[in-house]
Amino acid sequence: MLDTIIDYRFNKNNSDFVYDNILNVDLLIIDDLGTESMNSMKFTELFNVINTRLLNQNNHITKTIISTNLNLQDLRSKYDERIFSRFVGCYNICRFFGDDIRYTK
Repeated sequence: MLDTIIDYRFNKNNSDFVYDNILNVDLLIIDDLGTESMNSMKFTELFNVINTRLLNQNNHITKTIISTNLNLQDLRSKYDERIFSRFVGCYNICRFFGDDIRYTK
């Protein structure tokens, strides 16, 4: 997702509809947060996506589900304070426990 947004920002592709969809889709699912390589541009774009969706800046009610294998301490060290504070302050945190089904198959 972040690479697509960066490509859009640098006009490497004509993905304005993708960026609009990321901001405006009713439900956005960000899977495996924390596995991506981050740089300052990606931090900025991740913040923009999360903040726009949380603040309803698009005048459209949006929901976002974020899955990660990182614990809160790992999230705090990987992401800056602005992003981390939105994770803990604006999202319901659900912890799932149990065996990894990929190991049990």
